[in-house]
Amino acid sequence: MTDHYLTIELESEEEIKIKNSRFIGRTFIVSTLDEMNEQLSAIRKREYNANHNCYAYIIGIDKNPQFKYSDDGEPGGTAGKPIYDFAKGSGATNLLVIITRYFGGTKLGTGGLVKAYGECAKLVLEKSGLKDNYITDKFSVILEFPLYNSLQQLINRIGAAQINADFSDRVLVQLEIRQTLSEKLLNEIRELSKGKAIIEKIN
Repeated sequence: MTDHYLTIELESEEEIKIKNSRFIGRTFIVSTLDEMNEQLSAIRKREYNANHNCYAYIIGIDKNPQFKYSDDGEPGGTAGKPIYDFAKGSGATNLLVIITRYFGGTKLGTGGLVKAYGECAKLVLEKSGLKDNYITDKFSVILEFPLYNSLQQLINRIGAAQINADFSDRVLVQLEIRQTLSEKLLNEIRELSKGKAIIEKIN
Protein backbone atom coordinates (compact mmCIF):
# COMPACT_ATOMS: atom_id res chain seq x y z
CA MET A 1 0.00 0.00 0.00
CA THR A 2 1.24 3.49 -0.85
CA ASP A 3 -0.16 6.82 0.28
CA HIS A 4 2.24 8.99 -1.70
CA TYR A 5 1.88 10.59 -5.12
CA LEU A 6 3.38 13.48 -7.09
CA THR A 7 1.74 16.45 -8.76
CA ILE A 8 3.27 19.50 -10.39
CA GLU A 9 4.03 22.25 -7.90
CA LEU A 10 3.05 25.21 -10.10
CA GLU A 11 0.88 25.70 -13.15
CA SER A 12 3.29 27.17 -15.67
CA GLU A 13 3.73 28.50 -19.19
CA GLU A 14 6.73 28.26 -21.52
CA GLU A 15 7.16 29.27 -25.16
CA ILE A 16 9.67 28.25 -27.81
CA LYS A 17 10.06 29.26 -31.46
CA ILE A 18 11.23 26.88 -34.17
CA LYS A 19 11.44 28.12 -37.78
CA ASN A 20 8.94 30.87 -36.97
CA SER A 21 6.40 28.44 -35.50
CA ARG A 22 5.41 29.34 -31.93
CA PHE A 23 4.88 26.52 -29.43
CA ILE A 24 3.24 27.64 -26.18
CA GLY A 25 3.24 24.99 -23.47
CA ARG A 26 1.00 25.19 -20.40
CA THR A 27 0.53 22.90 -17.43
CA PHE A 28 -2.55 22.57 -15.23
CA ILE A 29 -3.40 20.68 -12.05
CA VAL A 30 -6.62 18.73 -12.65
CA SER A 31 -8.17 15.98 -10.57
CA THR A 32 -11.27 15.17 -12.66
CA LEU A 33 -12.18 14.94 -16.34
CA ASP A 34 -14.56 17.88 -15.88
CA GLU A 35 -11.68 20.07 -14.62
CA MET A 36 -9.55 18.91 -17.54
CA ASN A 37 -12.26 19.74 -20.08
CA GLU A 38 -12.79 23.18 -18.52
CA GLN A 39 -9.10 24.05 -18.86
CA LEU A 40 -8.89 22.66 -22.40
CA SER A 41 -12.01 24.59 -23.47
CA ALA A 42 -10.64 27.79 -21.94
CA ILE A 43 -7.36 27.48 -23.85
CA ARG A 44 -9.15 26.66 -27.11
CA LYS A 45 -11.29 29.76 -26.62
CA ARG A 46 -8.30 31.92 -25.68
CA GLU A 47 -6.11 30.62 -28.52
CA TYR A 48 -8.87 30.44 -31.15
CA ASN A 49 -6.49 31.65 -33.89
CA ALA A 50 -3.97 28.88 -33.22
CA ASN A 51 -3.44 26.09 -35.74
CA HIS A 52 -3.33 23.36 -33.09
CA ASN A 53 -3.97 22.87 -29.36
CA CYS A 54 -2.40 19.49 -28.68
CA TYR A 55 -2.55 17.96 -25.23
CA ALA A 56 -2.05 15.04 -22.88
CA TYR A 57 -3.51 14.37 -19.46
CA ILE A 58 -3.00 11.90 -16.62
CA ILE A 59 -5.66 11.76 -13.88
CA GLY A 60 -5.89 9.48 -10.84
CA ILE A 61 -3.79 8.42 -7.88
CA ASP A 62 -4.24 4.66 -8.17
CA LYS A 63 -2.15 2.21 -10.15
CA ASN A 64 -4.21 2.68 -13.32
CA PRO A 65 -4.77 6.40 -13.88
CA GLN A 66 -6.85 7.70 -16.77
CA PHE A 67 -4.86 9.21 -19.60
CA LYS A 68 -5.34 10.50 -23.12
CA TYR A 69 -3.37 12.46 -25.67
CA SER A 70 -4.37 14.31 -28.83
CA ASP A 71 -2.52 15.49 -31.95
CA ASP A 72 -5.36 17.95 -32.72
CA GLY A 73 -4.77 17.82 -36.47
CA GLU A 74 -1.00 17.39 -36.49
CA PRO A 75 0.28 14.21 -38.22
CA GLY A 76 -0.46 11.13 -36.12
CA GLY A 77 1.98 10.54 -33.27
CA THR A 78 3.90 13.81 -33.71
CA ALA A 79 2.37 15.90 -30.91
CA GLY A 80 0.14 14.22 -28.32
CA LYS A 81 2.38 11.19 -27.81
CA PRO A 82 5.61 13.12 -27.16
CA ILE A 83 3.71 15.43 -24.78
CA TYR A 84 2.33 12.39 -22.95
CA ASP A 85 5.73 10.70 -22.81
CA PHE A 86 7.25 13.68 -20.97
CA ALA A 87 4.18 14.02 -18.73
CA LYS A 88 4.36 10.36 -17.76
CA GLY A 89 8.13 10.51 -17.38
CA SER A 90 7.78 13.31 -14.82
CA GLY A 91 6.06 10.90 -12.44
CA ALA A 92 3.27 13.41 -11.80
CA THR A 93 -0.45 12.73 -11.92
CA ASN A 94 -3.56 14.94 -11.98
CA LEU A 95 -1.78 16.76 -14.76
CA LEU A 96 -2.83 18.37 -18.04
CA VAL A 97 -0.26 19.64 -20.56
CA ILE A 98 -1.49 21.70 -23.51
CA ILE A 99 0.82 22.90 -26.27
CA THR A 100 -0.56 25.53 -28.62
CA ARG A 101 1.06 25.91 -32.04
CA TYR A 102 0.97 28.89 -34.35
CA PHE A 103 2.30 27.78 -37.73
CA GLY A 104 5.21 29.92 -38.94
CA GLY A 105 5.09 29.05 -42.64
CA THR A 106 7.80 26.36 -42.70
CA LYS A 107 6.89 22.71 -42.39
CA LEU A 108 8.97 20.90 -39.76
CA GLY A 109 8.39 17.32 -40.90
CA THR A 110 7.31 14.52 -38.58
CA GLY A 111 10.68 14.29 -36.84
CA GLY A 112 10.82 18.03 -36.35
CA LEU A 113 7.33 18.10 -34.88
CA VAL A 114 8.08 15.30 -32.42
CA LYS A 115 11.21 17.14 -31.31
CA ALA A 116 9.44 20.50 -31.00
CA TYR A 117 6.45 19.26 -29.04
CA GLY A 118 8.68 17.11 -26.85
CA GLU A 119 11.07 19.99 -26.13
CA CYS A 120 8.24 22.36 -25.25
CA ALA A 121 6.62 19.77 -22.96
CA LYS A 122 9.98 19.10 -21.28
CA LEU A 123 10.63 22.79 -20.61
CA VAL A 124 7.19 23.62 -19.22
CA LEU A 125 7.22 20.53 -16.98
CA GLU A 126 10.65 21.44 -15.63
CA LYS A 127 9.38 24.94 -14.89
CA SER A 128 6.32 23.50 -13.11
CA GLY A 129 8.38 21.43 -10.66
CA LEU A 130 7.07 18.56 -8.52
CA LYS A 131 5.24 18.41 -5.21
CA ASP A 132 4.85 15.51 -2.78
CA ASN A 133 1.26 14.66 -1.79
CA TYR A 134 -0.07 12.18 0.73
CA ILE A 135 -3.38 10.40 1.16
CA THR A 136 -4.39 11.04 4.76
CA ASP A 137 -6.88 9.87 7.38
CA LYS A 138 -8.53 12.16 9.93
CA PHE A 139 -9.62 11.16 13.43
CA SER A 140 -11.28 12.74 16.42
CA VAL A 141 -9.86 11.60 19.77
CA ILE A 142 -11.37 12.19 23.20
CA LEU A 143 -9.17 11.47 26.21
CA GLU A 144 -8.47 12.64 29.75
CA PHE A 145 -6.94 16.10 30.10
CA PRO A 146 -3.76 14.96 31.98
CA LEU A 147 -2.81 12.87 28.92
CA TYR A 148 -2.79 15.82 26.51
CA ASN A 149 0.93 16.63 26.77
CA SER A 150 1.83 12.98 26.26
CA LEU A 151 -0.50 12.90 23.24
CA GLN A 152 1.29 15.94 21.80
CA GLN A 153 4.64 14.19 22.10
CA LEU A 154 3.19 11.06 20.52
CA ILE A 155 1.70 12.79 17.48
CA ASN A 156 4.89 14.82 16.92
CA ARG A 157 7.00 11.67 17.05
CA ILE A 158 4.79 9.75 14.60
CA GLY A 159 4.28 12.70 12.25
CA ALA A 160 0.59 13.44 12.71
CA ALA A 161 -0.87 16.95 12.57
CA GLN A 162 -3.29 18.43 15.09
CA ILE A 163 -6.14 20.16 13.26
CA ASN A 164 -8.15 21.35 16.25
CA ALA A 165 -8.46 20.91 20.02
CA ASP A 166 -11.27 21.65 22.51
CA PHE A 167 -10.58 21.56 26.24
CA SER A 168 -12.87 20.85 29.19
CA ASP A 169 -12.50 18.16 31.81
CA ARG A 170 -11.46 16.07 28.83
CA VAL A 171 -9.79 16.96 25.54
CA LEU A 172 -11.26 16.56 22.07
CA VAL A 173 -8.48 16.57 19.47
CA GLN A 174 -8.78 16.27 15.70
CA LEU A 175 -5.77 14.69 14.01
CA GLU A 176 -4.61 14.08 10.45
CA ILE A 177 -1.98 11.53 9.45
CA ARG A 178 -0.62 9.69 6.42
CA GLN A 179 -2.77 6.67 5.70
CA THR A 180 0.07 4.19 6.07
CA LEU A 181 0.73 5.46 9.62
CA SER A 182 -2.89 5.51 10.80
CA GLU A 183 -2.88 2.13 12.53
CA LYS A 184 0.37 2.87 14.36
CA LEU A 185 -1.06 6.16 15.65
CA LEU A 186 -4.30 4.59 16.83
CA ASN A 187 -2.51 1.73 18.57
CA GLU A 188 -0.25 4.12 20.46
CA ILE A 189 -3.18 6.32 21.51
CA ARG A 190 -4.99 3.24 22.83
CA GLU A 191 -1.86 2.23 24.72
CA LEU A 192 -1.38 5.75 26.14
CA SER A 193 -4.98 5.94 27.35
CA LYS A 194 -5.10 2.30 28.49
CA GLY A 195 -7.92 1.76 26.02
CA LYS A 196 -10.09 4.59 27.37
CA ALA A 197 -9.68 7.05 24.48
CA ILE A 198 -12.73 7.46 22.26
CA ILE A 199 -11.56 7.44 18.65
CA GLU A 200 -13.70 8.11 15.57
CA LYS A 201 -12.67 8.42 11.95
CA ILE A 202 -13.70 11.68 10.28
CA ASN A 203 -14.92 11.45 6.70
